[in-house]
Amino acid sequence: MTARFDHLVIGAADLDQGADWARATLGSALPVGGAHPLMRTHNLLARLPAGYLEIISIDPAAPPRGRARWYGLDAPTTRAAIAERPRPIAWVLAVDDIDASASRAAWDVGEILTASRGDLTWRISVPADGSVVEGVLPALIEWPESLGRRAPTDRMADLGLALRSLRLDTPDPARIHDALASLDAEAAMATAGVSLSVAQAAEAKLEAMFTSPSVRMSL
Repeated sequence: MTARFDHLVIGAADLDQGADWARATLGSALPVGGAHPLMRTHNLLARLPAGYLEIISIDPAAPPRGRARWYGLDAPTTRAAIAERPRPIAWVLAVDDIDASASRAAWDVGEILTASRGDLTWRISVPADGSVVEGVLPALIEWPESLGRRAPTDRMADLGLALRSLRLDTPDPARIHDALASLDAEAAMATAGVSLSVAQAAEAKLEAMFTSPSVRMSL
């Protein structure tokens, strides 16, 4: 029941803002991924050495669906933050059996939903209010057996980006450490070459450090 790093989510006010930010900050133009009808969002994607980077925003062309979007995108605090600039808002661990992993996790991961983008379909955990649990805990995703239970990163552009570290700022580090340990998240991130740390802070947030062929930056 080993978890694996799947992807890091960067929230943006819209995809144009996200694309401009990626060019200016990461030195790369991220290709368009597609739309998520269930959540009325769309994204830009790039492969990492393990997993991938997703820049996501609300899709203004999508009709209302009557439920909160994932990754806290409907929360006023998140919307205000990403209006200022794109920033990390969530991260996702891949598991082979999401129902078993949800039972094993030392936190309520939320509902297990089936989502899609184009010809891809997967199962993912999303709290009913769309929030990121405790502001920093990962969502869980299960890719179909036909994809080897792994994200189809071979479809994504390799721009030489690498996620080097992910820090979880939280008012309750002991609680977050215990939650992560329930799914061996630190080992999963270490296998992906990402240093995962938890830090005491007044407010919950994510901080990521990337390298690219031309720059090294913290987000």
